[in-house]
Amino acid sequence: MIFRNCAGGVVFYANQVFLLKNEKNEWVLPKGKIRNDESSIDAAISRVKIETSLDTEILSTAGETCYEFFSISRKQPVCNQITWYIMITKNKESEINKKLGFKDGGFFPIDEAIRIISYSQDQSLVNLSYKKYKEIMKEKKERVAV
Repeated sequence: MIFRNCAGGVVFYANQVFLLKNEKNEWVLPKGKIRNDESSIDAAISRVKIETSLDTEILSTAGETCYEFFSISRKQPVCNQITWYIMITKNKESEINKKLGFKDGGFFPIDEAIRIISYSQDQSLVNLSYKKYKEIMKEKKERVAV
């Protein structure tokens, strides 16, 4: 089995989260393999940028997920371990990278996003990340008000 370390972002804009529709028509979060000496933070920011064109800022860690699949090209199983980050963007305008096989994408209200996300662990990740995101944003507002 091939083990790959990956990183990705749960990207929020106001009360919406960014999703991508991949080549299998699955709704997923932006993520990718950590390359060479890249940190997981740098990988998450760069993969989100490459896949969505969004400029993001990391607010916090969101957790980790793992999944396995069989790689037809490599003829063996692959295990992706993904470190996730809660991110925000100041600009909602995005451009989906169709060269990477993505068919669609954009920001969705949280309830709708959780309903259409293809994998239950990603649904849970978005749900928990949204709660943490709201807490962080509330604390930021309170600090500014003082």
